[in-house]
This record gives sequence, structure tokens and C-alpha cells, in this order.
Amino acid sequence: MALIEIRDVHKMYRLGSQEIHALNGVTLDIETGEYVAIIGPSGSGKSTLMNMIGCLDVPSTGTLTLDGVEISKASNTKLSRLRGEKIGFVFQSFNLLPKLNVMENVELPLIYGGCSRRTRRERVEAALAAVGLSDRIHHRPSQLSGGQAQRVAIARALVNQPKLILADEPTGALDSHTGETILAMFRDLHAKGNTVVLITHDQKIALAADRRIEILDGNVVGDHRRET
Repeated sequence: MALIEIRDVHKMYRLGSQEIHALNGVTLDIETGEYVAIIGPSGSGKSTLMNMIGCLDVPSTGTLTLDGVEISKASNTKLSRLRGEKIGFVFQSFNLLPKLNVMENVELPLIYGGCSRRTRRERVEAALAAVGLSDRIHHRPSQLSGGQAQRVAIARALVNQPKLILADEPTGALDSHTGETILAMFRDLHAKGNTVVLITHDQKIALAADRRIEILDGNVVGDHRRET
């Protein structure tokens, strides 16, 4: 069974009297250990698809299964639990809490998950070591560069040892050199066996992945794998 199974997923939104079709019968699988980029222009449906994969929303019709769990009709409580247990999120805007230091930001998912203080400490230290920020553990977000802040966000995504790392335009707020460093980090995470799904509008960034899924007008219009 694939890590993510999507079958004939439609998503409709109502805007006043108008019905917006954000996804139009998407069907695809993403296997454990894949590095996938979902690419498309603004309004293509890629963000809607990301929200489905990330258990932030559910299909209007069709089915989506994450690690064997059918999320299509799941309650908000169950979706929240799935997000906490199975998905590590990385966002363009980092989403770090300014009043917390690096360690406190990274350990938040573990606090929500009910981990002991000792387990939290061990996992946070391991996650920060993995992204090369062991020496910044007591810094606040305002004391970090953009690249360091994004690495903290990646550490936070890793700390729960999730099945899936889901990254939404993770280099969008960074200069090109720092962006390359972050993409190299995703390649390294993938090489270590992590499943990575990257959402982007940038073809150059999508080329960093082993597989590119192209979305346009709510449809999958291309599915390309890197030749080996």
C-alpha cells in the first residue's frame, strides 16, 4: 500500500452563488520514501491538494488514505491527531513563535503529543543536530538568519519522526543561495529514507525532486520521474 493514496478526489468551494472546483478528479499514489514536488501556478489547485495530503481539509468527493487511514470522512479531532503523529510541516513563513527560543519552538509538537521532558530534550537535540543548529538552541527567532529560521522549522518537522515531511514553498522567503542550502537539506533527508512532498510554483525548485506532479485547473496534467 502506498503511503498516500488519492482516488478521484474533487474539492468544491462555494463563493456566494458560485461553485469553485479546486480539484477535478485527482488520482495518484505517493510511495514511502519518495521525494515528490507538486508544481503549478497560483490558482492551479496545488495548495488545495497540499491541504488534503496534510489532513488540513477533506475531499468533497473521492477518497484519500494516509498511511492506511482513510481521512475523507474523518472528524476534526482525528485529523488533528493524524497531523501530529504522521506529518511534519515546513512553511514558507517559518511559523516560529517569537517569544520562544529555538529549543522551545522545536519541542512544541512533542508537548502536544504528551512526550516526557527527557524524551523531548533528546529528540530536540537530535533534530537540531541533524540541521546543524546545536549551537543555536537558546536563541530566539529574531536572532536567526532566514536560513537558520527555516532549518529550525525543518527540525520541528522532524522531531516527531513523522511518516511524511510536507513543505509548502520552503525557499520562497529566502535568497537563492540560502534556498539552495535548504533544498540540499531536503535531498539529504530524502537520502536518509524520509518521504518528502514539496509544494512549489517554481520549476527550478521542482527539478530538485525525483518526481514532479504538475497541477493545472484542478487536474493532474503531468507526472514525471527522474531518469536513473
